[in-house]
Amino acid sequence: MRRPRFIAEQARDARGPLGRLIAFIMARETWGVNRDAMAALDVGETDQVLDVGCGHGRSLATLAALAPRGRVVGADPSELMVEVAVRRNRALVRSHRVDVAVASAEDLPFADGAFDKAMCVHVVYFWRDLRPALLEIARVLKPGGRLVLLFRTDADTAANSTFPPEVYRFPSLEEMVGALATAGFAVDLPADVHAKQHAGPILISAVKRSRTLVS
Repeated sequence: MRRPRFIAEQARDARGPLGRLIAFIMARETWGVNRDAMAALDVGETDQVLDVGCGHGRSLATLAALAPRGRVVGADPSELMVEVAVRRNRALVRSHRVDVAVASAEDLPFADGAFDKAMCVHVVYFWRDLRPALLEIARVLKPGGRLVLLFRTDADTAANSTFPPEVYRFPSLEEMVGALATAGFAVDLPADVHAKQHAGPILISAVKRSRTLVS
């Protein structure tokens, strides 16, 4: 059954009381895959970590615990989601261990090479174009920095039948790998990734090369 468009719009840009409810539901529904992404990120004690599209911010506290001598930053285009994330992590924000910014993936307000690691879970569907978003993430990562993406592809028939195409755009695996390569990432694909893309989300780990292919 396809989800109503107004619900899907809230996932893309949460607003008002319904947006707060969506944030609460998403914090529960996506926690398992967020943990998978954080495990793949292999966060070190001093790492500077960016969660792109952090939403409700539940992952930020776990990332901060994994990097006790580092720093964790969440970025989300929804002002409401940023408010929710700040409230959820208020003690860490006060101690400057965590920060949360209103920002889209295509326009991140951070210096070049500011981060060692970045993650992005169930967010790529809302990007107008993969290439500028991935180039911007590559810009704020240090050479050798790791990006973990978790997403559903266009081959996932259940996702395509559930989410309205006016809001969600599911990329193909080939499109994602190509866009990552163009943005300057070396991609590490799991051996069973082609089987998984038909039934559930795919997790991709990519490392920023020393030299980006395009600017």
